Amino acid sequence: MSDILPDKSPSSRCVMVCQNRTCRKQGAAKVLAAFQLHPVPKTTVVSSNCLGQCGNGPMVLVLPEQIWYSRVQPAEVPAVVERHLRGGCPVANMLYSPR
Repeated sequence: MSDILPDKSPSSRCVMVCQNRTCRKQGAAKVLAAFQLHPVPKTTVVSSNCLGQCGNGPMVLVLPEQIWYSRVQPAEVPAVVERHLRGGCPVANMLYSPR
């Protein structure tokens, strides 16, 4: 039955990991490194400047879907990679809704 479901993976995707001051203090460099250790085809992982959600970091934004993750820890990155980036299903308990 899964072979009749639509393909949820976009042709290209970008994972932005905030590396601004507040997120870096909260461990964003390790989060970025964790994403880089788990490459996904057609997905680029980049460091970004402030994503405008200070105090909720480390922040991760997945484009083009505009899915936000907050307070991401390096140990949680494999779940995001497998469930969201590979499986097409965002990790619900990590989602963040920007203001």
